[in-house]
Amino acid sequence: MRIETRGETVTIDGYVNAVGRDSRPITDRRTGEKFVEQMVPGVFKRAIERAKNIPMLLNHNEDRKLGDTDTNMQLFEDSIGLRVIAEITDPEVVKKAKERKLRGWSFGFVEEKASEEDTSSGMKRRFVEELELKEVSLIDERKRPCYQGTSVYVRSEGEEVVYERTFETKPVYTEEADLSEYKNVIKELGGKI
Repeated sequence: MRIETRGETVTIDGYVNAVGRDSRPITDRRTGEKFVEQMVPGVFKRAIERAKNIPMLLNHNEDRKLGDTDTNMQLFEDSIGLRVIAEITDPEVVKKAKERKLRGWSFGFVEEKASEEDTSSGMKRRFVEELELKEVSLIDERKRPCYQGTSVYVRSEGEEVVYERTFETKPVYTEEADLSEYKNVIKELGGKI
């Protein structure tokens, strides 16, 4: 995940999830069984095509909306996985970026179709083949990821169960350089910027 601060704006570019890779072991809160999970390639592309507008939240908190796919977030699946590019002006997020407290991305989804297989370790491997993408969340220091390249959080919305998965990344922070001193020198020398 690349995090770039420019004044009171932060631009973040990174992966929410890598497709075709196992998660860390996840405990199913309903059954208590452990399993690993993979998102099947193409699952995010199809979910994005079906969605009208996908919100961007902070830590899955519906009261902390940072934007959406209609305004300040690009969301797409490429050969690696679900990628997001967002420009955020929320003061708390900008402050956390400057303090290097942003950890990665997460997403909330409703599983629509999945299959399973047994692994040599005796743990099941679940393949998520179709999903409804409910939201994408920027994660700060308060959350622990499930995917490496993740802990599972489950919340109920009416009858559907919304799963949350977090992708841990190593953020690379950059800041816009203060070029005012150099601009003055260049202007004095007759150059333009």
